[in-house]
Parts: sequence; structure tokens; C-alpha cells
Amino acid sequence: MVEYAVEVNDLHVWLGERHILQGVTFRCPERTVTAIMGPSGTGKSTVLRAINRLLDLNPEAKVRGRVKIFGVDVYSVEPYVVRRHVGMVFQEPNPFPHISIYDNVALGPKLHGIVRSKKELDELVKWALEKAMLWDEVKNRLYDLPTKLSGGQKQRLSLARALALKPRILLLDEPTANIDPVNAMKIEEAIKSIVREEGITVILVTHMPAQAVRISDFLVFMYKGKVVEQGPTRDVALHPRSELTERFMRGEL
Repeated sequence: MVEYAVEVNDLHVWLGERHILQGVTFRCPERTVTAIMGPSGTGKSTVLRAINRLLDLNPEAKVRGRVKIFGVDVYSVEPYVVRRHVGMVFQEPNPFPHISIYDNVALGPKLHGIVRSKKELDELVKWALEKAMLWDEVKNRLYDLPTKLSGGQKQRLSLARALALKPRILLLDEPTANIDPVNAMKIEEAIKSIVREEGITVILVTHMPAQAVRISDFLVFMYKGKVVEQGPTRDVALHPRSELTERFMRGEL
């Protein structure tokens, strides 16, 4: 029996008068990478914000439909419960600038009581930085401010901070859009590693078809607020059923 980490069913989202998502439905199997791809402005990021209840922070947002995480309707529980198990990394690197690299990673686990000792915290910080492929670059300057890091390193620190909470699901909103190719490659390798070795389910939003093909197991192609096509990556990439999908894969949309 296939276990689904995330199930989105007939999801509609309005922001004011704008109908952003129009009946979005898809499922993400556990311990896989699902890439949501499509042109800019098609509602991909809004899907992520619906999954982790960030739309609650927008007074203009109205949500209808169902989102389940491991069988639990996310709108039937408190938002903090959802976000405890669902990590997120945004397009722009956003480490806390006024606390050290170490404290950026350690803050969440300390607030949530995940660790019981300084030794456990040290080990968790190291683990998260290693999974983000950043440990070797910062291990001798853990107490420096993150302002001294490059943009790509800041994004990997943001990834480590999300991983330190040991989420079951990780949402990535175009995490390589604003960084250099070397750091982008490291983030892609980190994504594949955390799924393979840690069993975390990843949902990645991207506007780059090549990236989606490189690292995902399943593809969801969206256009103008709707799911046009979805399925195993190989099937969608090599044998798209929709002309829109085919045009996007060729870089024409």
C-alpha cells in the first residue's frame, strides 16, 4: 500500500478577489521528491503556503479544499502543530543576521525542547550543517555572524536551520533561484541525500524543468492556478500528455 505524506484535494485559494488556486489536486508519496513546476505566477508558491498554513497570516486569504499530512487534515489542528513537522526554505536566504551560525541552527531545537543537553545540541547542529553540505565550510567559525557568508552559503544555512527541527516534510520554494551554480548543485545534492538517508519527504517548487528532472521522483505541472499534468518524472518529462507541459519543458512558457 502506497503511503502518502501529503494529499491535496480540490484546493482553492483566493487572495482578495483573485482566485489563485482553482481546484488543485495531487498526492506526494512518502520519502520522495515531488517537484511542482510551471511558469512564474501560476500559484506554485501558494500551494506550499497552503500546506504549512502560512496563508493564515494573510487576512485577504481564503482557503477551500482539503490538505492532509500523513492522513491528518492540516486545517483541523493548530498551525504550530503543522509547522513543527513541516519545514520550509524560501527563495531568498533568510538566516537571522544578529545571531551566530551555530545559534541560527540551534534556536529552533532549543525552543521546541528537541534536545536535552549541550552535547546533544552540538551533535544536532553538526548533523544539520553536514546534511546541508555546509559543515566543512563553517566548522571553524560557528560563532561568526551569518552576514559573513556568501548568498549560497546563507541559503544552505537556511536549509540546515529547517533540518534541525527534524521535519517529516520539507517544502522548498525555488531554493536555488538566486544563488550561483556551485551552491545550487550542493543544495540539489543535499535534497537527494536527506530523502535517501533520512526519509524526509520533499516538495520542491521550481520554474526550471531541468532541475525538476534531475532531482524529483514525481512532477506536478501547474498553469494559471490549475494542475495540468502530474505523474512519475520520467513519464511527464519524456511523454507529456499536454501541449502546455511539452512547451514548458522546451522552455517556451
